[in-house]
Amino acid sequence: MSDHKLHHRHLAFALAAILATAACFRAAPESDARRPAADVAAPGFVPGARVLLVSLDGFRWDYVDRPEAVRLRELAARGVRAERLIPVFPSKTFPNHYSIVTGLTPARHGIVANTMKDPVLGTFRLSDPAAQAEPRWWGGEPIWVTAEKQGRRAAALFWPGSEARIQGVQPTWWSRYEHDLPNAERIRRVLDWLALPADSGPALIAMYFPDVDDAGHASGPDSPAVGIAIARVDSAVGALVDGIARLGLTDVVNVIVVSDHGMVATSPDRVIVLDDYVDLTTVDVVDWTPVAMIAPRAGDEERVYAALHGKHPRLQVFRKGELPARWEFNDKENPRITPIVAVADEGWTIASRAQVERWRAASWTGGGAHGYAPELVTMGATFIATGPGIARGSVVAPFRNIHLYALMARLLGLQTADTQGSVDSVRAVLREPGRARTPGASSP
Repeated sequence: MSDHKLHHRHLAFALAAILATAACFRAAPESDARRPAADVAAPGFVPGARVLLVSLDGFRWDYVDRPEAVRLRELAARGVRAERLIPVFPSKTFPNHYSIVTGLTPARHGIVANTMKDPVLGTFRLSDPAAQAEPRWWGGEPIWVTAEKQGRRAAALFWPGSEARIQGVQPTWWSRYEHDLPNAERIRRVLDWLALPADSGPALIAMYFPDVDDAGHASGPDSPAVGIAIARVDSAVGALVDGIARLGLTDVVNVIVVSDHGMVATSPDRVIVLDDYVDLTTVDVVDWTPVAMIAPRAGDEERVYAALHGKHPRLQVFRKGELPARWEFNDKENPRITPIVAVADEGWTIASRAQVERWRAASWTGGGAHGYAPELVTMGATFIATGPGIARGSVVAPFRNIHLYALMARLLGLQTADTQGSVDSVRAVLREPGRARTPGASSP
């Protein structure tokens, strides 16, 4: 083929890739995307109320019942607790945090894994700040963009996606991620934002604590280290609630505490060694465990699928578009979902032989992991809420985290963008009209 023809072929491929990426993750047209705003008679809506969304990464649903979670149980008794919050597939950190704030599944919003590849944008990694700040990775419309576009200011402290100008919009206040920023400083920043005048401060604040996830990965969900981490974030939530009370905002701020996923114990005795079945030089394993996103060389997909499918009793292997429908991960046009997706059974780890040898050298005895099928009880996350628009003293049935975007929009009186969630699915969380507290009034 001539250089001239080859050049045009490369240009055509690049243009097709750009169009495919844009088609998968663009926002819905304005005429289709908007739904009616909440009105004064709507459950949960109180004019002037605000929302504080707090993420406790890796805080499994049953951690609330551990002795260390004193303040969280107090919060639940004053408001609503879900039996558990059901994550999206895969039950990993970035896909779920972004589903919480957009109401979309990963196949729709584009953040399909913690590590992923795109034909136009290259590789996305949690350790790459430039990728996180690139708006083309982030589809849908997060709640802070919805708020800012409708005249309500927003703030975000380390929430995934908040470092990018999505649809050209960022929260009025935001920060580059600092993993080791002390919890006391996180609390101080949020309370400073809440102390701003109501007409110029944020109506929505989203913030993030990594402590429990870090401990769970390192030591496993039943370890003393997780108990210490639970106590640390429980104290942080308590400090936030106390600070809100000192500011006189208890009847103004709806506090929503969530987590992105649960955690399950892993073991050196439960490892699937991928190169026992396929030559790793012939594939690109974009993301490893417990959901292996595998991209074989062009034209080699069927051979690799045959080499893996049915070969290990604890590994399910799927072609792109053939995963269980309940996971909603079957968009064949999504360029970030690899041709082969392998999913480990609960508590099992997918690794290479070289990784296993490194673990043995380090005397690895196991830890904790997530990412597994979202319907597993161990992957269940936490939901607790209290405030002027929230019902009081109830426990609600498990629900999916994609409904939280619509819930927050209702509490703030915002029109929703295109979303797969529904406020009707979380109606039991909301205080009924006539029972909602007016900001500034005394609590019932």
